[in-house]
Amino acid sequence: MCGRFTLHATIEELFDQFEIDQLFAEYQPRYNIAPGQNVLAIIHDGQKKRAGYLKWGLVPGWAKDPKIGYKMINARSESAHEKPSFKKLLTSRRCLIIADSFYEWKREGKQKQPKRIAPKGRHLFAFAGLWDKWSNEKEDLFTCTILTQDANEFMKGIHDRMPVILPKDKESEWIEPRKWSSEEASQFLAQVGMEELHAYDVSDYVNSAKNEGEACIAPLL
Repeated sequence: MCGRFTLHATIEELFDQFEIDQLFAEYQPRYNIAPGQNVLAIIHDGQKKRAGYLKWGLVPGWAKDPKIGYKMINARSESAHEKPSFKKLLTSRRCLIIADSFYEWKREGKQKQPKRIAPKGRHLFAFAGLWDKWSNEKEDLFTCTILTQDANEFMKGIHDRMPVILPKDKESEWIEPRKWSSEEASQFLAQVGMEELHAYDVSDYVNSAKNEGEACIAPLL
C-alpha cells in the first residue's frame, strides 16, 4: 500500500520535470503527506497538462457519504478494472500524483521501523493515480487514489505491496486523453515495469501525520 509520502521539490523543478506552466500560490514543501490531505496531481484536459490539488482518498461520484474516501486511498492495479469505484475512472480519469519519496513501515519483531523509499537516480517521480468528482448541494470534492501493485524484490523485505511508480517515459502516456478500456489501462500498468529503489531508516517522528518538516526525512543514526 501507500499511506504516506513527501514532496519538497521547488516550483522550478516541478515545471522542468513535468512540463507544466501554472504557478502554485498555495504550494508548500511537504515532508509527511497523509490521507485526507491535498496532494499535487497532474491531469490532461484534452489540450494540455493541468496541475492542481486533489484530496487524497477517492470519493466516487455515486457515493452517498464522502467519508468513504478514508477507505479508498489506494486501489489495486491488478483488479481495479473489475471494481465499480475504479472501472470507469481507468478509461478517462487517470492522473499523476507527484512525489519525491514515500514511507513504508517494516515490521521488526513487535516494532515497525519507518523507512523512506525512492527510485534510484530520480529526484521527482509520479504515482499512477485515478481521480473523481463528488458533489452535493453544498460542495464539490475532487479526490484521488494511488494505484498499487505487488511488491518487487526490493520491497518484499519491507511490505507486500507498493505504489505504481511510472517510468519517466510513461507518465504522459498514462494521462493522455485516449479512450482506453479499463482492461487496457490495467494492462498498461502491468507492463510498465518497476524501477530500482533505495531506502533508509527514519525516526518514528514520521509516524504521526501531525508532524512535519525535515526531521521526518532525516536518516536514523
